[in-house]
Amino acid sequence: MNNIKTSFLLAGISLLLTACGDVTETPTNLIDNTDEGTTTAATQSALIGSYINPVVFEGNPYPQVPAQCHTETSLGRQNACLFCHTNGLYKQGLGNNNPQAGAMPQVNFQIDYGFDPYSAQAPTAAKNYWLNTLSPETLLAAITAMDIDPNEWNMQDYIQEDNWQAAYNLRLGKSSDWDSGYDQPFRLLPGLNPAALPADNDGFVRSNDAKDIYFNDDFGGNTGWRAINFMPYGIFSPMTGSVSGIYIRLAAPFMQNSSGDFDLAIYQQNLDLLRDAIQNRLTETSPTNYFGAASAIKVVAGSYPQGTELAHPLHYVDTTADGSNGKLPGMRATRVKEVRYMYKDEDFNPMEARPGDGTGDQIYGNDKQGWVDNGSGWLLAGYIEDKNGDLRPQTRQELTQCIGCHSGFHYQTKDPNFTSGTGNTVDSTWSFPRAFNSDLGWQEMDYLGTKIRDGVATSTTPEPINRHADIGEFALLLNHTVSANLYGVMPQSIEAGLQTAINTESGYSSNWTAIKTDNAVNFEQSVTLRQTLLREYVVSKDYLNQDGTIKGFLLYPEAEDAIENARRYRQVVATQRYIYGKDVFSETPISYLHYRDSSIAEVKNDGTPYQFGEIISERSIQLDEPTRFDYKAGDGITLIEEDKPFNEGGTYFPDYVPYLQ
Repeated sequence: MNNIKTSFLLAGISLLLTACGDVTETPTNLIDNTDEGTTTAATQSALIGSYINPVVFEGNPYPQVPAQCHTETSLGRQNACLFCHTNGLYKQGLGNNNPQAGAMPQVNFQIDYGFDPYSAQAPTAAKNYWLNTLSPETLLAAITAMDIDPNEWNMQDYIQEDNWQAAYNLRLGKSSDWDSGYDQPFRLLPGLNPAALPADNDGFVRSNDAKDIYFNDDFGGNTGWRAINFMPYGIFSPMTGSVSGIYIRLAAPFMQNSSGDFDLAIYQQNLDLLRDAIQNRLTETSPTNYFGAASAIKVVAGSYPQGTELAHPLHYVDTTADGSNGKLPGMRATRVKEVRYMYKDEDFNPMEARPGDGTGDQIYGNDKQGWVDNGSGWLLAGYIEDKNGDLRPQTRQELTQCIGCHSGFHYQTKDPNFTSGTGNTVDSTWSFPRAFNSDLGWQEMDYLGTKIRDGVATSTTPEPINRHADIGEFALLLNHTVSANLYGVMPQSIEAGLQTAINTESGYSSNWTAIKTDNAVNFEQSVTLRQTLLREYVVSKDYLNQDGTIKGFLLYPEAEDAIENARRYRQVVATQRYIYGKDVFSETPISYLHYRDSSIAEVKNDGTPYQFGEIISERSIQLDEPTRFDYKAGDGITLIEEDKPFNEGGTYFPDYVPYLQ
């Protein structure tokens, strides 16, 4: 494998960023300097980037703060915040040093809209910069100005086209090398050939192409990649417009026996042991070191070993695809929106750094090669559609969105680097912690066993149970939100399904009701009633089929809805306005509108209160005491009440843990 060690410290090179935000690039002979879209003779060199300060980002200086964080909470009846902003893993002492629900003083993002600026001189962080999501008409205006009519697009044909293979074919070097070593745009595109997919029944990806093969086993040419099948958060179902594949690969010693020979059984043992470590399943009798040639490497709970790779193709939703006829499962269209990649380049355990140890606001990476350092042990790379639908490297501004969810804190002594992250990741990762702890977990991601029957999507895997809350994972979502996703939006197909299921004739206390927005009193009454009815829905288990699987209409979009969602997203592709948001609705989501009573009205940065029904484009900030640490930081409240019991409508949940039984 390529053993070049990626590091912030490079002998003889000082990469500095001036206070005004200028970028200092690395010497031109060390980086790819080709213009975007052109190809020149590539040479091998060390992996080197430069620093940049996000204050210089055009249009959105805070891409690490997702658009979902700006939403209203239906007066506290909806707490989708808990799935990211939690103390749970931190209190477990496992893989996360970024508690965000009160375990760290003055940080509780379930209670406060605590948008923190980089400095008192930086642009406000308490503004919703995600214009595509906040105001979809701005995106439509941009596409109209290009003389494009989205209604003329044949989206079904578009999502069935292959744009991943062409990009993979441009990746130089060996597929077994995590870093191809060549200064070219697809340098860190994961060495996973889409032509080799789907994975075999044991989850391993095997290929007939010699350049893809890591070693040969009894079943063929093994690429080293293995598929992960996991339970996504209920907020990341195909309803949201994207479906994933997830693949993991460890460094060569984990694939070898003590004699240095490749050994499939040893590799399987090491992968199982790593899963136990990441999912907090280690016991007193668990091995303390990995097996085979990796026997000198200790097993660390909540931490991946150095050299771990994760590949994440993010596909469009194809409601005709369920894995039949050799196709990818789980409604994965052939076309990918993005191909994401993580490589653990440092031997770093997140629990070795305290909350608050992260320093600086500078982001290290390389725009032309599409990668950044996440500030806590990993390199993140990403390749996204250009205006023609072909993949291109993402810029640091675009990749900072990834850092926002896949990061944490590092040592105080580390070179200044941007840090962000959430409280629910294990060593910066979301998927592997929620993989099924059986052979089912070593299969292609199929979103609870999606099958298309007579044109209707259903699941075949029963609802997983959250092993700390001791309740179904989807039930937990329904109990704490009054919508179907992080945005507080309920698709019409789900509305229709709930209206059919929830009524007094079926034993409910009332009929399912629409959210009323004519005045504050009716709004509060309607969202409170919906919360009550959804909790009755959970108690009665009417959200489940008799076999324990989740009813399909709650997870899977109707064919027309999926196509229209893809059509809206393609407007972002055509305009290349990713910096303004990738999630686009037909109109401004209801959760961005001000429906509070005037006595609890949210205010703008300057203290001006919002009027009823007005779009909330920015939030309250602390301006009273310029000498205080939180000057110009967000000080608005979410209306989620810390002391309100669950049985009285409370939704506060500070210690959510993402682990499943």
